[in-house]
Amino acid sequence: MIVDSHHHFWRYDPAEYGWISDSMRALRRDFLPADLRREIEAAGVDGVVSVQARQTLSETRALLAHARENDFIRGVVGWVPLVDPAARGTLEELAQDPWLRACRHVLQDEPDDEYMLRRDFNDGVRAVTAAGLVYDILIFERHLPQALEFVDRHPDQVFVLDHIGKPRIRDGSFGAWRAAIRDLARRPNLYCKISGMATEADWERWSEAELARYMDAVLDAFGPRRLMYGSDWPMCLVAVGYARWFELVAGFAARLSADERDRVLGGTAIEAYRL
Repeated sequence: MIVDSHHHFWRYDPAEYGWISDSMRALRRDFLPADLRREIEAAGVDGVVSVQARQTLSETRALLAHARENDFIRGVVGWVPLVDPAARGTLEELAQDPWLRACRHVLQDEPDDEYMLRRDFNDGVRAVTAAGLVYDILIFERHLPQALEFVDRHPDQVFVLDHIGKPRIRDGSFGAWRAAIRDLARRPNLYCKISGMATEADWERWSEAELARYMDAVLDAFGPRRLMYGSDWPMCLVAVGYARWFELVAGFAARLSADERDRVLGGTAIEAYRL
């Protein structure tokens, strides 16, 4: 089974999606299950994991509703206010829905780079562990040192690193990112998504060769059993189409053994999220 471990849905509203700038005008429309179904059917993808884009409980519940109504959606990464003292109760309620597999907070946008080390946030993550859910880590490259400390605080929590930790590909950053990724990958409770890379490069001038060394680096660090394909659709559309990105990752995986290829293109996501 081929699984896209990372995509979003939204009904576009300029007030709610103010981060969609003029340079991202291709994203200023609705992206709903029917749109994604066409993309995955054309690419030969069997199932997807839906990931939060807004930090609201209403969106989490809407994603769960989409999952109940669309058989190709295999799981949801939702948002819960983890710093809220009531987070444990909220998680217990939401975790009763079998489609909720994980939680995520948009750490990359927090003004405080140390946000993930706050006591109240970590109390919330312990509630995620208690609820039996995965936690997706969304950060920029500059947050990798804090992420290492964060993951070490929760050895019993399953983590998934989104977008290979968002290296500064357009700036040519590589060595420091690779060293931090290797360190993080020594934590066996951490998986990594091959996703969101073209949007971290120059949107109009990125090349397959440019991205290949980043893919090679995470393969070397995590191995195929902890890597998973993700499209980051529709965000990817500012830099690459759905089919082209899948083709690129599938080409990367094609040089692996059949079992390893199956892990990257689906098996790892199935294991990590218990789909």
